[in-house]
Amino acid sequence: MKARQQRRLGEEMTPCDEAAYVAALIMLYVDLPDTPLRPSPQDQSVARKLYQQNVPLSLAESALLLSSLRRLVRSSGLPPLAPIRSLAYFQPVIAELQLQTLPGGYLDYLRLKFEKIAAAGPKVAHRL
Repeated sequence: MKARQQRRLGEEMTPCDEAAYVAALIMLYVDLPDTPLRPSPQDQSVARKLYQQNVPLSLAESALLLSSLRRLVRSSGLPPLAPIRSLAYFQPVIAELQLQTLPGGYLDYLRLKFEKIAAAGPKVAHRL
């Protein structure tokens, strides 16, 4: 079980500088299922670009969780997806979420849904 699933997910991160933002986003990324255990230099670069584009960390986290949930709840009858190899994988969902106003509590909802599905295990996830 990865560290993200072991720590309290309800805490909102509010980094004040680029280094803290990048570190927080990378930690969220590597703690997801099907992601590398260690980030690549390209992942660091993508995280810096997101910071420079003023993407809120809460929006980036929502995109990471939503993408992961979409993967986890795929029909078991479909071929398995390849592992995620780059933080860049999440950029289309970040762009998707930037085009809309997320409802209040949406990030908390995603965190709880992710915890529930991750706890259920991969064989059960497709039924949720």
